[in-house]
Amino acid sequence: MKSRANKRCLSLLRLVAVLPIFMLGVSCSLIARLEPPAECAAPQEVSSTSVEEQSCPEPQVIERIITKTVPAPLPPLATTAGKMHLPIVGAVEWARVQPADLWIEARIDTGADTTSIHAEDIQLVEKDGKRYVRFVLRDAVTGRTYQQELRLRRRVRIKQAGFPDERRYVVRMWVTVGEIRSRIDVNLSDRSDFEYPLLIGRNFLIDNMIVDVSRHHTLTKRADTNRD
Repeated sequence: MKSRANKRCLSLLRLVAVLPIFMLGVSCSLIARLEPPAECAAPQEVSSTSVEEQSCPEPQVIERIITKTVPAPLPPLATTAGKMHLPIVGAVEWARVQPADLWIEARIDTGADTTSIHAEDIQLVEKDGKRYVRFVLRDAVTGRTYQQELRLRRRVRIKQAGFPDERRYVVRMWVTVGEIRSRIDVNLSDRSDFEYPLLIGRNFLIDNMIVDVSRHHTLTKRADTNRD
């Protein structure tokens, strides 16, 4: 019985000796848990200059659409069919006569063989054995006169119904109607009784143009040239 009591006393002493150490460990553990957490470092300020500014790229024009109002083209003047494709002129057109460089309103006449122009003061002159015709052309619009002297080509006899035969001098001139320019024989006559001072005949029209008598002034208009 005595030995059992001694063993209990020894166990109690050991427990008393170990208990302070255990309590000390528990208290240290609690103290460690109650310590305040470490302070976090303050966040670094990011400078606005360090951030690259982003910009949208310039728009690229891939296709440009332009709305444009275009007037409807005028129908072209009728022309003859076939390979020659001749222009059609009216019964009255403006014609340019050279070398006088005079614009004259002309009657287009398919019944006349030769072109005829109104001339005044017609004279036959001879120089160095060659014959020339001296005459005056008058501008029916302005009234100005232009002295001409051209080589005589020949003399022709003109027959007109109800009138006596007439002999006329023929000279060669450049005549232009529209875009057609041709050097042809022109007879000189007194056309003061006629409405138009110039009559264009077949020697200009053949292979050059077709006449539509229902039209007037379809080609070149009169061009007023400055003269001294």
